[in-house]
Amino acid sequence: MLSVRDFWRRHRRKIFLSVGVFGGGYCLYKLYGAHRQRLYALERELEVQRETEEFMKAQMQNHFENIQRISDTITLPHTMHNLSCRIAEELDLSHLLERLIQGKGQPNTLTQSEKLNLWGRLKILSFTRMALSVWATVMLSLYTKVQVNILGRHLYIDTARSFGSSNLMVQEGGDVVDGEDQQKFLGSVDFLSQHSMPALISDMEAATKEVLQGKQLTSLFNNATFHETITQILNTFMSRGSPHFWLKYMIPDDVKLHSTTSGSSDIVPFDMSHMTEFEQLIMEAREVLSSAEFGGIVEISLKAVVDTLAELMGTTGVPLARILPQVAQMCPLLVEEPRKNRFIQVIKNIQEVELFFTFLYANMPSA
Repeated sequence: MLSVRDFWRRHRRKIFLSVGVFGGGYCLYKLYGAHRQRLYALERELEVQRETEEFMKAQMQNHFENIQRISDTITLPHTMHNLSCRIAEELDLSHLLERLIQGKGQPNTLTQSEKLNLWGRLKILSFTRMALSVWATVMLSLYTKVQVNILGRHLYIDTARSFGSSNLMVQEGGDVVDGEDQQKFLGSVDFLSQHSMPALISDMEAATKEVLQGKQLTSLFNNATFHETITQILNTFMSRGSPHFWLKYMIPDDVKLHSTTSGSSDIVPFDMSHMTEFEQLIMEAREVLSSAEFGGIVEISLKAVVDTLAELMGTTGVPLARILPQVAQMCPLLVEEPRKNRFIQVIKNIQEVELFFTFLYANMPSA
């Protein structure tokens, strides 16, 4: 016993130091192990997050490409066909041409006054039809792109909130837009041809009359004159009424989509919970079409189409009456189906248009 006590007295400092070192080392080892476990868990969590994000991106890209394909191969061709039929029906020039041809073959069937009235009517309707075809082709081409990008935004939100269970997810081999409201939204592009055509024709004709009132049938036309005339008609039409008044031709005017109550200037906030998905999609489309940026690409696109049209016309110092048959022949080409329509291809190839829709799709709202 004495030897143990004596050993303890002589070596207790060394014992305490050894125990302290061993205990500290053990604690450091445990801390290091726990730290490694946390790092591993964090790395695994980040890896899962990266895999999830990559999968979401792939799903969104897949869905976006499917909607884009639907727009290019179904929606736009369908609506351009409807537009072409309505324009041909509502602005049919054949009866005017037949009467003029009949009057030329049988001089006594028409008086000079009747001939002048027929030529004057043909002049107004020919340029009305051409200007309307230019405007409608540009607007429908751009609007279908707006629809694609808005549906892409909804996919982003839906995927981010409900990963793995979204009804917007495109399954293997899937190629359709899910949901009645989404299909209804894509179908709303036909609102112009199905409901707005009479009002659009009336307003475009009024703008055409205003521009052509000083131009006689004997007035000489060349490429520059033709280009200036179509541009003036479009500018006059676009400047009529309140800003963005032309939205009424593109989008149904529903009271649920406005933030002001009738007869009051007080702002009433939206109750998004009571809006259907279709109403929300239409509201977002209205906001895009009302933006200054969209107005800018409309202006650029109209100019590009008119430039191409003037180049194809190749007018070289001939009387206005002489180019009316050529104007009539060019109008159907403006509303031709998209695969053959060079004017739609011109719009697609405009760099500013491409950048606008790139930024629109990239500007995703947070989920």
